[in-house]
Amino acid sequence: MNREGHLKSKQNTQLKLQNKRGWKVLAITLGACVILSACGNSNSITSDQAEQQSAEQASNTNKEGENTHQEQDSASAGTAMVTPDNFVDTLMKGSSEDIYRQLSPQMKEAITLENLKTSADEFLEGVTSLDQVFAAEMNNLTEFAWKDQTGTKGIRAYFTEANQIDGLLIQPLETHKNTDQKFTKTEFHFPLKGEWYVFWGGNDVMSNYHYEHETQRYALDIIRSKEGFSYNGDAKVNASYHAFGQPLYAAADGTVVDTKNDISDNIPGVMNPEEPAGNYVVIDHGNNEYSITGHIKEGTVSVKKGDKLKQGDPIGELGNSGNSSEAHLHFQVSDGPDLFTSRSINIRWADQTQQLTRGNTIQGLPE
Repeated sequence: MNREGHLKSKQNTQLKLQNKRGWKVLAITLGACVILSACGNSNSITSDQAEQQSAEQASNTNKEGENTHQEQDSASAGTAMVTPDNFVDTLMKGSSEDIYRQLSPQMKEAITLENLKTSADEFLEGVTSLDQVFAAEMNNLTEFAWKDQTGTKGIRAYFTEANQIDGLLIQPLETHKNTDQKFTKTEFHFPLKGEWYVFWGGNDVMSNYHYEHETQRYALDIIRSKEGFSYNGDAKVNASYHAFGQPLYAAADGTVVDTKNDISDNIPGVMNPEEPAGNYVVIDHGNNEYSITGHIKEGTVSVKKGDKLKQGDPIGELGNSGNSSEAHLHFQVSDGPDLFTSRSINIRWADQTQQLTRGNTIQGLPE
């Protein structure tokens, strides 16, 4: 989340070319297969490729036949199909034309072949290898991410089941080792019961797009996934999402210092940038450590300012309020109660056996 400009709903394809470290950063977002943006900064490259948006997946599914037909046309023309397995080799060989050929129509409207080639060539300067660091499927879209041999450059691509490329991001990678190694004094418990999926979490922007911003560097975005989908039924209805309405609990003992409870839940895919955090609960745990739980369901916050809480006390229900495009949990701990001016702190979890990093399924509180 960022007060200066949360992500807007990705109804239109967008392209950004920005200069960083002397080479261009490329980020393409799309309309047919929107990447869910829960808490990002519109000035940020990574937030334009944020959490996968299920509400638009229906249109992607409807186009599957069209995509397959396009592939057949490509094959008949004698061109090799770009797949996740050969994407890196294709890129390293400088075959931008082959990659461009498999971009979705929406992406082709946003970027020219020349743009793609220039960005790719500048990105590849000094790159001798790219190693896969992530692969996961959600809502019929599979994401793959790679880092170069130095760990300072990353690339992410999103493929449909028919191998159409529906998202692409190349970016510089920075580390913040000093704060990475500083953990909260408080031990926190996961604030939900049952099994959950970490969509964004970790200490680099490839695994956690919040990482770029000091105020949210160690924030988590959590969804509930069943059989590779975050929803079942109508993707435009909040109740279809497995996470929506799930009970939230205090992650540690503390005192409530701020709440909001009257922000309407969004129709999935339509976000509310005027109220980035949506409904929320902020708890003071001592030691200048404040947990911030965002995007709570309207009217379900069950605590008020001044309440003394014990770990595990109920505080509300998970929702889709604020600058959120589907039901999910935004959770972070900061050194102050204000989400937008305080610095995020790496969380010391009571359960050290689980890694709350992108792509991991974790077990929360006992049900």
